[in-house]
Amino acid sequence: MIIGRISRISGPVVNARGMEGIKIRDLVRVGELGLVGEVIEVKGDQVSIQVYEETDGLRVGEPVKSDGKPFLAELGPGLLGMIYDGIQRPLEVIRDQTGNFIARGASGDPLNRERRWHFVPTVKVGTPVAHGDVIGWVQETPAIQHKILVPEGVSGKITKIKEGEYTVDEPVAELDTGQKLYMKQLWPIRRPRPIVQKVAARVPLITGQRIFDVFFPVVKGGSAIVPGPFGSGKTVTQQALAKWSDADIVVYIGCGERGNEMTEVLTEFPHLEDPRTGQPLMNRTVLIANTSNMPVAARETSIYTGITIAEYYRDMGYDVALMADSTSRWAEALREISGRLE
Repeated sequence: MIIGRISRISGPVVNARGMEGIKIRDLVRVGELGLVGEVIEVKGDQVSIQVYEETDGLRVGEPVKSDGKPFLAELGPGLLGMIYDGIQRPLEVIRDQTGNFIARGASGDPLNRERRWHFVPTVKVGTPVAHGDVIGWVQETPAIQHKILVPEGVSGKITKIKEGEYTVDEPVAELDTGQKLYMKQLWPIRRPRPIVQKVAARVPLITGQRIFDVFFPVVKGGSAIVPGPFGSGKTVTQQALAKWSDADIVVYIGCGERGNEMTEVLTEFPHLEDPRTGQPLMNRTVLIANTSNMPVAARETSIYTGITIAEYYRDMGYDVALMADSTSRWAEALREISGRLE
């Protein structure tokens, strides 16, 4: 454990001393309340930290603690249908704890620790496995099978695996190396998930909107931008793409959006019907809400959180539509944070 003391506070940027051995992008807990932050600059034992929560009331001399690990996203069954903030705190869980406003220092498990999933193995004892191999699946929603993958840096032969009911914290398999495999994985959000080969984009994304498919075609694996002034229909366009495109999974990031716009998304998405299955569209959607009145540091991080979740489902073989609304406000957050650095 690395422990230092606050030496300077400038909005969302906090400076601390006595943090020998800490690294860029390490996660820290700031002050008596344990506000979540991330190291963005290191000068000897002095560090600059972007704090993901409001820093009102912090005092010079309060402790700053870190276990030397980066910000890790939790990946596993239970992501679909969830609404998170920019640092993957489950907003519905926190609302039950603190009410309609997020209390500083509030936290919650991104994945439900109590729910039991029916795990069905797809490999047998003695099967050699390595990073990225599928060892089984659980039915995450009526439309989506969640494939359980071997994490990075792990390989060996299966010595124990059994169908049954498990929580995300219980091992579902064991290797000859003694390594236990779980349904849950942790992944640093700043690191892209590894790929074997970058495949040339050839398959079109069928958006379900004829004007887009004819005049503004998009390929799967590609990217597009929807420019326009306030009130021109950008958010409505994204909702139409989420509902009618032929993507399997939708990850929607409200990055710095006005509160009323994000409220509209949060209230309408759960009631949209999936034209494929007739089930709620939320059964294959993850929402990340970080409105303009939330701290700018968390706004900057929300994009990386969403990309990490999208890449995780991509690794299972699903087509994922990632939508960030809006990247201009993401750029505003980057400018504000950089402007407060000495």
